[in-house]
Amino acid sequence: MVLLAAAVCTKAGKALVSRQFIEMTRTRVEGLLAAFPKLMSTGKEHTFVETDSVRYVYQPLEKLYMVLITTKNSNILEDLETLRLFSRVIPEYCRVLEEGEISEHCFDLIFAFDEIVALGYRENVNLAQIRTFTEMDSHEEKVFRAVRETQEREAKAEMKRKAKELQRARQDAERSGKKAPGFGGFGNSGMSSVTSSIITDTIEQEKPKMAPAPVRPSGPSKALKLGVKGKEVDNFVDKLKSEGEHIVTSSVGRKAAEASKVLQPPVNIESVHLRVEEKISLTCGRDGGLQNIEVLGMITLTVTDEKCGRIFIFVNNNDKKEAQLQTHPHVDKKLFTTESLIGLKNQEKFFPLNTDLGVLKWRLQSTDESLIPLTINCWPSESGSGCDVNIEYELQDEALELNDVVITIPVPSGVGAPVIGDLDGQYNHDSRKNILEWSLPVIDEKNRSGSLEFSIAGKPNDFFPINVSFVSKRNFCDIQVGKVTHVEGGSPVKFSTETSFVVDKYEIL
Repeated sequence: MVLLAAAVCTKAGKALVSRQFIEMTRTRVEGLLAAFPKLMSTGKEHTFVETDSVRYVYQPLEKLYMVLITTKNSNILEDLETLRLFSRVIPEYCRVLEEGEISEHCFDLIFAFDEIVALGYRENVNLAQIRTFTEMDSHEEKVFRAVRETQEREAKAEMKRKAKELQRARQDAERSGKKAPGFGGFGNSGMSSVTSSIITDTIEQEKPKMAPAPVRPSGPSKALKLGVKGKEVDNFVDKLKSEGEHIVTSSVGRKAAEASKVLQPPVNIESVHLRVEEKISLTCGRDGGLQNIEVLGMITLTVTDEKCGRIFIFVNNNDKKEAQLQTHPHVDKKLFTTESLIGLKNQEKFFPLNTDLGVLKWRLQSTDESLIPLTINCWPSESGSGCDVNIEYELQDEALELNDVVITIPVPSGVGAPVIGDLDGQYNHDSRKNILEWSLPVIDEKNRSGSLEFSIAGKPNDFFPINVSFVSKRNFCDIQVGKVTHVEGGSPVKFSTETSFVVDKYEIL
């Protein structure tokens, strides 16, 4: 078998994607494809036509054709088997078989075509191997990225530690009435004024007030720079846009940007800032039984002003789900039990400055089905052509508002894209990961329930486990910060809070 070219073309013979496996000019390929529709005879079911020099082996793909151009002495049975593999590859990368979708994934298709045929001869590969080869998953790349991320985190942690040291030295110097000590290695006396100015700038930057952007020094900087590569990429993209290129933002980047908008921290963070965070881990059976639900919550305190170091935090505990609460070892447990106040055992001491301190945490674990915040029911039923799948969601806790909900359903590989019926929200079929993502921007009491129906070849067990992810500004256990007061006098303290409820694991097995 000698395969000259593989192409996806329209019924008029216009080439959308063409891959030549031997030396051929563009004019030659376009001429062969333009002549192809004229050679087909109406009313016949043959899947090949011949000319004096080449043979066309083709398969209709809705409004398109998958065409192989071979020599006349090639084996027609091998040609048909190769054609079937080519036709199965296309739905793996294209959700719908239309011109725009083919053009958008043209390079993915070309890379896949190259795995099927080399130098005109068929390679001994199947669809799963093609998918593995084109993904190009590299263990060394993962290790390199993990090491780089670790180095960046360590560098940021070191910068924070140095800033805290400078601030502590500044505070000690102010208490003793002395000048701030120098940290230079070439004589402390000469570096004192420089160090004190650095400390002053550090303290001013850490205040919650809005400050103007710092002016860059004109001289070259030798400090550690993080994210420089990202800026170079952004500049390169801007340059392409200025030259008239159309840049398409990836769906992953869009999802990350949309998710980051949901749980933005408060714009004005006060000197006393409290974060109320919860994570849920839930496992359900496909028949509706709850196997386990665990919710872990914590209130984290951050104080940036020494004047607000001695405070009481009043907690509104309206939880009716019987969560188990536990205070920090330095917090007066008796005071919290009797008056719902969080304060230090030694009330003469201060809460640590510029440090995230978990002052209260709670844990809820149960198998009570009434605690499930969002129920998911999946009903796959076998039909003559595969499976008809109906999935429904319902919000059980009306006090919650779930944002950026994504319900991920596994689908069989190598059978093409699912045919979507009734749909609330949006969907995305990822043929590489073999998943169907059902996205809903908001689920609340006004949008408590919804459904998705689709059909695809497969068996009922192919659509499990189902995974769910979401974020929320309202916590699951109704535990919030009511007010903050000074220890002496009981005058109120201005504070800011942020609440987040996220998913650690949420699956239906």
